[in-house]
This record gives sequence, structure tokens and C-alpha cells, in this order.
Amino acid sequence: MTRELLMKILWRSLAGFFVLLGLIGIALPVMPTVPFLIAALWAASKGWPRLETWLVNHPKYGPDIRAWRDNRVVKRRSKVIALVMMAGGYVILWLFVPQVPVWLKITVGVALVTVGAWLASRPESVPVPPEESL
Repeated sequence: MTRELLMKILWRSLAGFFVLLGLIGIALPVMPTVPFLIAALWAASKGWPRLETWLVNHPKYGPDIRAWRDNRVVKRRSKVIALVMMAGGYVILWLFVPQVPVWLKITVGVALVTVGAWLASRPESVPVPPEESL
């Protein structure tokens, strides 16, 4: 097997894995969909052009994916939904999953706060160049 074929298989496997996580996110309210599809887009861009095209042109998720890919923009509604779901999932972890050690719950909380702060700091609309704002 050539190195090129091996890399193609690796990128496609990774893209497929992220699409699978995105599909799970459609069914589970505490798991996001679009971030996994964005990750799938990244992997697909390395070795699966058909999947990349399909994701970018998807009728429901395509606009959010294109906004991120082209301008690193996350709509306010998407941010709020993601942050509420992350917080809800964390509350569920603390209240209903007693077998998880406290140190791990705290580690997850720190990771969620870090990701949440990063997400909240992303722009919500495409920046307007100064000459167009006059």
C-alpha cells in the first residue's frame, strides 16, 4: 500500500468518524452537531473532496459550516445553544453519573469552560471592511 493511499484512508476514516459524531449530536441534545461537521470538513478537505462538497452544500448545516470556513464566524444563536448544551451536559454529569471520579468531573469542567470561553469570543458576523461601512 502506498503512503498516498494510506493517508487518503486515514483522512477519510477521520472525516467519517467526525460525521458519525455529528449524527449522534443530532439525536442527543447534549452533544453538538456542527462542530463535528466542521471537523469532518477539515479532514475531508485533506482526502475526500466529495464529502467536503456535500458538507459545504448541505441545506441545513452548510451555511454555518461555510460561515466558519470562510470567516471564522459563529452565529449568536449557535453559540447560545452550544453553551447551554455544554452546561446542561455538565450538570447531568455531576447529578446523574456518580461513578465518575470528582477529579475527572473537575477536569471536564475546566475543559468546557475553556472551550466555552473560546467559542463565546468568536465573531458573530462577517466583519465589514472600513471602506464599506461609510
